[in-house]
Amino acid sequence: MNDCNIRPLTDSEKPLLADFLYYAIFVPDGVDAPPREIINMPELQVYINGFGNQPHDFCFVAELDEHIVGAVWVRDMPDYGHVADGVPSFAISLRPEYRGRGIGTKLMQSMLNHLQTLGYSKASLSVQKVNYAAQWYSKLGFKIVGENSEEYIMIYEFA
Repeated sequence: MNDCNIRPLTDSEKPLLADFLYYAIFVPDGVDAPPREIINMPELQVYINGFGNQPHDFCFVAELDEHIVGAVWVRDMPDYGHVADGVPSFAISLRPEYRGRGIGTKLMQSMLNHLQTLGYSKASLSVQKVNYAAQWYSKLGFKIVGENSEEYIMIYEFA
């Protein structure tokens, strides 16, 4: 994906995070996608509400042919993957038609490099056990540190 540009999200693009939050919802094969209004639930709004106003808010987007096709963002929030204050939690998604092209890997690596440069010691995320991305996160270096009946809590520790 050499023609894909990874860059910081601009202030004018912040409304796009609502779209990418919706794309981040894992929908198993054979299951209908939830209505878009689901992103208005308080437990999902923590990912985007007031994004950019907190010290641990960072976002990169993937741009292809002048269109934003993916986003990765982190913030210190009380989400499913929260492990400790000051440890940013990840969210990542791509428009469905751009998945499986290596764009997500470029986004994740860009954010991991950014967090390491800023001196973070770790970052976290949660992923549903049935989501194929759980194996992908492991390949990127995330380790399972907790779980419940449906999800893994994973941590990336910077060297």
